[in-house]
Order: sequence, then C-alpha cells, then structure tokens
Amino acid sequence: MRFCMWAVLLLPLFLGSFGVEGIEHGSVHTERISGSAGDVLEDNPVGRLKVYVYELPSKYNKKILQKDPRCLTHMFAAEIFMHQFLLSSPVRTLNPKEADWFYTPVYSTCDLAPNGLPLPFKSPRMMRSAIQLISTKWPYWNRTEGADHFFLVPHDFGACFHYQEEKAIKRGILPLLQRSTLVQTFGQRNHVCLNEGSITIPPYAPPEKMQSHLIPPDTPRSIFVYFRGLFYDVNNDPEGGYYARGARASIWENFKNNPLFDISTDHPTTYYEDMQRAIFCLCPLGWAPWSPRLVEAVIFGCIPVIIADDIVLPFADAIPWEQIGVFVDEKDVPYLDTILTSIPVEVILRKQRLLANPSMKQAMLFPQPAQSGDAFHQILNGLARKLPHDKRVFLKPGEKVLNWTAGPVGDMKPW
Repeated sequence: MRFCMWAVLLLPLFLGSFGVEGIEHGSVHTERISGSAGDVLEDNPVGRLKVYVYELPSKYNKKILQKDPRCLTHMFAAEIFMHQFLLSSPVRTLNPKEADWFYTPVYSTCDLAPNGLPLPFKSPRMMRSAIQLISTKWPYWNRTEGADHFFLVPHDFGACFHYQEEKAIKRGILPLLQRSTLVQTFGQRNHVCLNEGSITIPPYAPPEKMQSHLIPPDTPRSIFVYFRGLFYDVNNDPEGGYYARGARASIWENFKNNPLFDISTDHPTTYYEDMQRAIFCLCPLGWAPWSPRLVEAVIFGCIPVIIADDIVLPFADAIPWEQIGVFVDEKDVPYLDTILTSIPVEVILRKQRLLANPSMKQAMLFPQPAQSGDAFHQILNGLARKLPHDKRVFLKPGEKVLNWTAGPVGDMKPW
C-alpha cells in the first residue's frame, strides 16, 4: 500500500522525469547554480598560476603504465591524466623560476593485483625516492620543503597509503608530504589522512564509457532507490561490521525485500542505464568514504544519497552538494525508506534540475582532451585560490623542518 501511495505522489517524476541531458547538454530543464558556488565552478584558471612539471625518469610514471595499461581505466587514474593534461596545459611553464607550483608526476597507484585492486604497499618508498631525486637535482624543493609543491595521491586514504582505515591511521600521511598540497580523492573531516589545505577531487570514471551508455533524456525514472555493490567484504572483513562501518550491511538487512529499493550485489551490463532510470542512487562508504558512484550519480542525474559521516566531497567550494544530494547519517540507515519518502516532490525536482546543469557534470570528469570547467580545471582553480604562498613557508638557508627518517622502517628501503 505504501509503495502504491508513493508511486502516485511521484507520478510527475516517473512519467516526466528531467532525466539525463547527458555529458553533452541537451534539451532538458536545468537550473544554474546560484551565488559564489556557480561563479567558482565557472572560473578559468589560465593566467592565474604557473606550474612547473618535473621531468622524472620514466620508471616513476610511463614505464609503470606500460607495464599495466589497466591503470588508465582504474578509479585512481586521475594521477595519470593530470600529468598528461599539465604537459600541454597553458598554465605549464618551462621556467621553474617563474613557477607558482611544482608538480611531481609519480604514478603511485599504478600497481595492480591480478583482480585489478591497487596495492599501495610500495607507494611510500616510491614517493620518497621521487622526493629525494627532486631535492638533490633541483633547488626548489629545499626552499620550502615541499610547501609550494603538489602531489596527486588518489589512494583510498590518500597519502596514508593503505586501504584499511585502521592501518592507514596508524601509518599517517607520509612525513615527507606533510608540507605539500595533496590532491586526493579521500576526504573526511578531522581525520589524520586529510591535511588542512588539501584539495579533494572526484575519482576517475571513464567519460567515453559513460557517454556510450546514455539513454533518451525523457526516459521515465521508474526506480525509486538504486544500488549495486558489496554489502559485506568477506575476504577482508570475515566477521562483518568493520567494512563500511556496518552501513552497507544495514542497507541490505533492512531493505533487501523493500519494493522501493532496487539493491543487489550483481553488476549488470545495464548498470549505467539503470542509474538513469533511478531517482535516488545510494552512495555509501566502503573501505573509504568516497566511491565512483558519486561521479556516476551526478553524470546520470540520479540524486546521490550520501552515507558517509564527515565526508569532505569533491570541489565542495564549487559544487553545492547540500542542494543536489541527500545526506544520511550512518546511524540512520535503518530509516532510509522513511527519510527518502518524506522528501517533498518539489525538492526532488529542484535537485534534478541542478543535476541537469552541464557545468556540474563537467566538473566531475577528466575528459581527453580536457574541456573548459572540467576536473582538471577545478584542480587548477583550487591551487590558484591558495596563492600567493605565505612568505613563512620559505625556509632560511640550511633550515630543515621535515624528518627524513620518520615513518615505518619498511618505508626507508630503496625503491
């Protein structure tokens, strides 16, 4: 009975959904992001900063990619495409003396197991090796000990370099990166793996693949709540309760038989099409608080239901997440059905109009070639807003702040 009543209330959504205008703007109703967020989203970073790209030996990047091309489609691939983008970007300078920022292209996540999962265990030694190289070959690192350098660290827990939170916290951020600006997918308030001043970015999702799965924008949204993914990780969390802090398990136990919820561990070939037929897409934490579902939900116009306490979302100063998404505390997962069915239809419609804004979608993508307003440009905007550097970051001759011998003993081994 409850489902029937809710279906009647949402008839305008099911029959006349704003749907997906696609990665390319189509003829659907949209709403511009108002205020400072909309202005920031449309900023042009060109002319506001200059970036010097260190030329490292290919063992730190190109040779790693040649060894395993799967890294190009992995959700951590932003580190590869950001490097390629900067090499031909108008913000690049070949004169390090005029640079505002220095970038070290290290593909620290391109070490994949046979099943495709990244192995972060060599990453600290690899990063230390790269920093040792630039600090001895060029004078710029030593001026600030990295305070005017930025690094992409798209691991589950950023520069803590571990996929399990407890172990990531124990490791902490690699000591040599403590003064640098970290550009990372991981974001959680008051967490040891997120430094103040870090730039939180979306994970990589292949734009061409999503483009190829677009369906007509007037397709009715006949699915109320959609989710595909793990509820339990029996291999890494056999006793349950630790993975996703129990939130995913709670989703399954409470709603596996609820007709409003289309949830499963299956990953059908129609996954992208199904998201375009859904009103709400669940985006719960997994081992880390973020996942590619955030990107997919925005691209396909499905209202993201964000279940990850204290999450720091990508480009939060440019994307009005509170207006386009629904936030549910992890402890409130058992009440998801009540929470979502209580949202007024007009609120849902406005969220869909905002999601249909092409600039919102563009900011979540790393397209090839780069396009105005995309995630590459949002990263540069974030770096530009951190300028000028505080004069106090520049050290006196011979002054040292970082401890090169800090960290686990295993990190000190040569790479």
